[in-house]
Amino acid sequence: MESVEDLHMGSQNACIAGIDLDTTKEPALRIILLPKDTNGMGTIFGGAILSYIDLAGAVEARRHCNALFVTVAIHEVVFQQPVYVGDVVSFYTRTKHIGTTSITVGVRVEAIRVTGDQAGERVHVTEGEVVYVARDPQGNKIRIGGD
Repeated sequence: MESVEDLHMGSQNACIAGIDLDTTKEPALRIILLPKDTNGMGTIFGGAILSYIDLAGAVEARRHCNALFVTVAIHEVVFQQPVYVGDVVSFYTRTKHIGTTSITVGVRVEAIRVTGDQAGERVHVTEGEVVYVARDPQGNKIRIGGD
């Protein structure tokens, strides 16, 4: 298989085949958040969740093009439920659009409660869309789609 650098030796930028991951059953990421991730209220800091949303979306983007991706935008993320220390948090992804050099990925976040009255319950935490642009090692955009 060609490396990303070998692929860009010519005048036409294009991506090489993506990573084959089955995302129909498993989340792109699954984590347990720790006390270091809490805010002043004792729940998980929203910025920590945003970071994992970005990472999960990047895993989905790499399914389509094994290239370097940079985040261009994260569209509206509204937190519906808090996340608590010890919750098992899953980040499910779905490709929404592939453009000429960009990929838009939807990310849904769910948590399984570990303690309290909701122990074992799965709750919808938030969702959002992340837009990535594929780049070569020199920072030039890479063609990944036909739109």
